[in-house]
Amino acid sequence: MPRPPSPVPTELSTAAPQVAVIDWRAADAPARFVHSLLHTGFAVLTHHPIDTALLRRIEAEWDPWLASPAVDNCRFDPLTQDGYVGPERSETAKGQTEKDLKAFFHHYPGGRYPQELSDAALRYRAQAEALAAQLLDWVQTHAPEAARRSFPQPLPEMIAGSRQTLLRILRYPPLRGDEPAGAMRAAAHEDINLLTVLPAAREPGLQVLGRDGLWRDVPGDAGWLVINTGDMLQEASGGVFPSTTHRVARPVGEAARRARMAMPLFLHPRPEVRLSARHTAASYLDERLRELGLRAP
Repeated sequence: MPRPPSPVPTELSTAAPQVAVIDWRAADAPARFVHSLLHTGFAVLTHHPIDTALLRRIEAEWDPWLASPAVDNCRFDPLTQDGYVGPERSETAKGQTEKDLKAFFHHYPGGRYPQELSDAALRYRAQAEALAAQLLDWVQTHAPEAARRSFPQPLPEMIAGSRQTLLRILRYPPLRGDEPAGAMRAAAHEDINLLTVLPAAREPGLQVLGRDGLWRDVPGDAGWLVINTGDMLQEASGGVFPSTTHRVARPVGEAARRARMAMPLFLHPRPEVRLSARHTAASYLDERLRELGLRAP
């Protein structure tokens, strides 16, 4: 979810480190994971516990559904923030003039869900949320002392009982050729939440902006998981964990004729959780949703 890039903590190297690809099963996985987040804002996990067959089923069900008239039964509700958002209402990143080239469905715990689809996405949600909680525990354990001093409370306590974690199922449609010249599938942005869990898409396009100002492809073979830090973790850590700018680039050639599916899970704390002296989770989220045009000013 977009906002302008944030400054990188000065204690980090000015070089452009690479996003680490980490075997979930390795004994040093937690420490390497946190190190990658500290230096790039991203990490990639292999051999993780998410059911990859479940991901393929979700793609097969949701790809046609998100392009069908059935979405009219689940249109986005600005009060509950759930439901279907079409390309005509899609997000406009702060600082951009064109809407992203995407459609998506928002699901919150207990919220609306298409009755004609299987529960595959709900089962994935449960798996991803459990994994995200474990990753947040890794961050709490291996965070630098400066970050731990900044946390208003232990990170796992922030999400205990939270019903704010968002599952977004995205479809970037094939390009027709008449899209605005400056439009991207997802313009340069940073995520709002604590951590994002994103199964690697079948189609390429996810890129991260290095501190050298260059865009680099995020490693993402089929079955891998991409994890990134969000603004709320950056806020709670006093900037020690950077929320890194990323985008989904506009495809060219044959790739432009294919849809791209994605299913990020955005891990959120309870609304009343204080992130810093200036923000609770609720005040931070409200500010950002207004910037995105998903909540009325």
